[in-house]
Amino acid sequence: MTETLVSTNGVLTSLSTQAAKNLASTTKTTPQMQGITSRWLLRVLPWVEATAGTYRVNRRLTYEIGTGKVSFSVAGDSVRIAAPTLAELPALRALADNPALLERLAGQFTQHNYQAGDIIVEHGAAANQLILIAHGKISTISPGKYGADTVLATLADGDHVGHHTLTEADATWPHTIKALTPTITLNLTRDALAQLPELADTLTRYANRDIPHATRHGEASIHLSSGHTGEPLITGTFVDYELSPREYELSLAQAVLRIHTRVADLYNKPHNQTEQQLKLTVHALRERQEHELINNTSFGLLHNADLKQRIPTRTGPPTPDDLDELISRRRKTQYILAHPKAIAAFGRECSARGIYPDNTVCEGEPVRSWRGIPMLPCDKLPITKGHTTSIIAMRTGEDSQGVIGLRHTGLPDEYEPGLSVRFMNINEQAVSSYLLSTYHSAAILVPDALGVLEQVELGR
Repeated sequence: MTETLVSTNGVLTSLSTQAAKNLASTTKTTPQMQGITSRWLLRVLPWVEATAGTYRVNRRLTYEIGTGKVSFSVAGDSVRIAAPTLAELPALRALADNPALLERLAGQFTQHNYQAGDIIVEHGAAANQLILIAHGKISTISPGKYGADTVLATLADGDHVGHHTLTEADATWPHTIKALTPTITLNLTRDALAQLPELADTLTRYANRDIPHATRHGEASIHLSSGHTGEPLITGTFVDYELSPREYELSLAQAVLRIHTRVADLYNKPHNQTEQQLKLTVHALRERQEHELINNTSFGLLHNADLKQRIPTRTGPPTPDDLDELISRRRKTQYILAHPKAIAAFGRECSARGIYPDNTVCEGEPVRSWRGIPMLPCDKLPITKGHTTSIIAMRTGEDSQGVIGLRHTGLPDEYEPGLSVRFMNINEQAVSSYLLSTYHSAAILVPDALGVLEQVELGR
């Protein structure tokens, strides 16, 4: 409320506070920006110089046998197989160049719907069908040594079970398959397969194929000798490399900042307008850079994680069991990256079990941890319309064969490492232009450096 001092006759006797403000300088902040986040990914990634603009990842030779993931399309209550993706099944890999036969094969599958808790197949029953999971989650359960059931795996959309039934006539199910959620499957029985005799030769070749010597990771073996005595002939060997290694090219994020020369000349007290405009624009570029490192389809972590390193949650929300399975798939998991809402959902699951995760210090700041691994919040991990998201676990650094960030420093007019600000021109409207550029990418050196927990539900 503004006070005005007046005399008894209504005439001002001193300067009003409202008028005085016209001559006084207010105490003010620099411009604030709500969109600035902690950007943990940019902070914890080891940055490697890609001076040539391209980074090549050389690996040992790996034998590709198909990803095992099949895609589907939905039309009302009917679900159809994207026929070309059937070639991702190991037994059908040889049919990748025969789309007509894959289309005919897709037409032989029949749709089945199950409710949560339904048994799809029983342990020990005759295995005479290939089962594709179009929607939902299932668990494979095997009788334990001492009577209790053991959950072997949780499978979800795009996964399959029973591809061995295509080549083994007398196979039986080694486990029970149970629906954890409402589930839609597409099944191919041996009788339906008999309608396509053209497949016989392909499946026979698959069953009798000459399997190259490979490790459990699919890499070409290095033959060694051990445990021998005397003077036997030592095994000769060599390490084979991929002939076409993957190359990562630096991506680009840019913006043109425009500032009128009148603003830059006259309104620089107490804060420099050009400096503040640059600072906020750089923050926006760094936010976009982190978003790209996670979501870009070419090099983003979510899209480039190995399919064998992707696992669904067992029940929906992220539980301690889910995170234990996620971090157990790699040596030296260093960081867990999750949306803040996913971290909150994990906290609720821990509280329900009477578990209270410890905190740890990362980059000088206290953060929540699990098994001593920092859980870093990152709002760039997308949340779907179904209120699900993903959680990333990773190992970092070249020496650890982990995940690394790629950049190029030493740019002309470099403002920050890997980010340049170049003055462009002043146009006829007296507006100055500055070009801001940053070059970046990310590389996963070996597949197990990065794992993703998928279909993490936030609403329960």
